[in-house]
Amino acid sequence: MSRREVEAMFGLSDLKKTRYFQEVAEEAKQEGKQEGKLETVPRLLQLGLSIEQIATALELDMEVVIKAAQRQSYR
Repeated sequence: MSRREVEAMFGLSDLKKTRYFQEVAEEAKQEGKQEGKLETVPRLLQLGLSIEQIATALELDMEVVIKAAQRQSYR
């Protein structure tokens, strides 16, 4: 179903009250937070922080920080 069909079926305020909507909204919020953290990785590397320091400071897994650093080096 399209978004409009679902909204028409439930009404937007009813839709926002569903557990599914709340879970999706929370996932999107968490993904946004992580993306924001990952955007700071190149700047922190430029400041001379190590991958381990960045992972600790941003509360991210080192593998995630390494991948973010590698993506930046290819740009």
